Amino acid sequence: MFRLAHLSDIHLGPLPELSLRELVSKRVTGYVNWHRNRRRVMFGDTLTSLVADLKAQRPDHVAVTGDLVNLATRTEIVGAGLWLKDLGPSSLVSVVPGNHDAYVPGALKRACGEWYDYMVGDTPASEIGHLFPYVRLRGPLAIIGVSSAEATAPFFATGTFKRRQAMALAKMLGACRTTGHFCVVMIHHPPVQGAASWHKRLIGKQFFWKVIREVGADLVLHGHTHLDTLNWIAGTDGLVPVAGVPSASQNAGSAKPAARYNLFEISGEPGDWTLYQRERGLTQDGKGIDWIRQRQLLSTGETVDLSMPGMAVARQ
Repeated sequence: MFRLAHLSDIHLGPLPELSLRELVSKRVTGYVNWHRNRRRVMFGDTLTSLVADLKAQRPDHVAVTGDLVNLATRTEIVGAGLWLKDLGPSSLVSVVPGNHDAYVPGALKRACGEWYDYMVGDTPASEIGHLFPYVRLRGPLAIIGVSSAEATAPFFATGTFKRRQAMALAKMLGACRTTGHFCVVMIHHPPVQGAASWHKRLIGKQFFWKVIREVGADLVLHGHTHLDTLNWIAGTDGLVPVAGVPSASQNAGSAKPAARYNLFEISGEPGDWTLYQRERGLTQDGKGIDWIRQRQLLSTGETVDLSMPGMAVARQ
């Protein structure tokens, strides 16, 4: 059995002091949003406690689906690199960037340089600007990271998935399915219709759907919405689960679910995989970290609830 942990939307805080030059950009809107909203619900020991609990579960690998920082300042990006090193060695942690990591032009390139070891495949890319998609083979898993992150105009948080990445992803997935690996695709923006509002949506999701429909995958992980979601998209062998997770820094008592991480357990063999999703996180009263939900995910688009007596089967 292979255990894959998934966390997202770290939003490391508090914000560093910003210069006037840094504020004369889209960052000014994010700066105001942080002080009006996120500072109240994403501060304290929540992230530290969640990561300590995750480490205690001893996963075989950790997938981080973006938004490590808030305004993508140089100080934040360097700090996030140190946080990643504390999370685990790059051989055991895989990262894809989010829209906040690409908040202004030039920020994504800086983040990719600082976090390079965590965003490079088994065959390193020749240039920082061509890291994605990448593939890492870990036990029975092929972990594939794609990037939807880009700098956008103020009040927008869209992402893009273009034809070039789609073609490369199809090639990687095809090779990994041929070798019999359980294929996991990491992306920040949810590749699901209606999963995010119009100004936060993924542009080019049809290319993503086409790749999964024609080549196939076994699991898709994303962040961005700060919600615990489970959707399905059509694959070659049935429906492919698309799982989102709340922000790893979200305190209890707000409108969004409290901080959580997914722990996926994969066993079996090609054509007969078994996939369990166990969600662990901060309880809504904020008094500790516990199991939130445990279920088996089936390629029929159904789930088997393992938390309740009788193991009820539910269609999503």
